[in-house]
Amino acid sequence: MAAASLAGLYFVWCALDPHQPRLIDGANLLIHEAGHLFFRPFGEFMMIAGGSLFQVIVPSIFVGYFIYYRKPYSAALVLFWVGESIVNVSVYAADAAAMELPLTGGSDSVHDWNYLLSRLGMLSATVTIGRLIRLTGAATIMAGWVWALKASGNQNEAVSAG
Repeated sequence: MAAASLAGLYFVWCALDPHQPRLIDGANLLIHEAGHLFFRPFGEFMMIAGGSLFQVIVPSIFVGYFIYYRKPYSAALVLFWVGESIVNVSVYAADAAAMELPLTGGSDSVHDWNYLLSRLGMLSATVTIGRLIRLTGAATIMAGWVWALKASGNQNEAVSAG
């Protein structure tokens, strides 16, 4: 229960202060960039959306894996990563109009969320969209925390997950 509590506190802090760099951001960035390649066959729009999508899909696959193998404590802990990744995406989405974040490819890079929201005619809703995505990430983290605390009562799985 202590590990679930500490992890929950850490990830709630991530949601409350999403602009601070986190150790997991490097993994999220690699997965994000791989998502562009993975979604490339589905056209330009999906290729650009694929970065943020893949960044959430990959940790979600791990949650599914642990659910499939009846490891609810492990699934709940990985759900923290899903939530943090969604919060991370919210920072990028909220920057769509201002485009102030440094991009991996430099000044010649396409800002994914500026492109996506412009194409959808929703660039003026950037702040609202960023907030909704962040709220979704925070809710995912809270769900993971509640689930982890509940699942931590199963000592056998909790010990084998660590």
